[in-house]
Amino acid sequence: MNKKVNNAGASLRISNDVLTKIAEVAATEIRGVASEGEHLVICDKNMAQFTGKIMPQSPVKAVLKNDAVEVTISIVVLQGFKAENVARSVQESVKSAIQNMAGISVSKVNVKIADIMLSKSAD
Repeated sequence: MNKKVNNAGASLRISNDVLTKIAEVAATEIRGVASEGEHLVICDKNMAQFTGKIMPQSPVKAVLKNDAVEVTISIVVLQGFKAENVARSVQESVKSAIQNMAGISVSKVNVKIADIMLSKSAD
């Protein structure tokens, strides 16, 4: 999906990769979201049963529908944070970031809490 913006005879195309990157960076800025730098921590645990290894997957999907983007993002919430509050903050941050940086309306931000990251206990 590419979003094309026409302005005074010129055009600007915003790739899906840019939209997903904006969403991912916005989510990593929220306290309680597990991240490594500006990348979300997320794994596809289903692949582990076949390969013996946990394989990374893309945590963000963006779909353009009727000139607005719908985002689905999977996050891992850190132990000690209320998952509902973290998810709501991610929704607000992702929507604001895409609208401000790309100038594209956001119709919906779906947040899937894929896991809880437990803190390591001191033995």
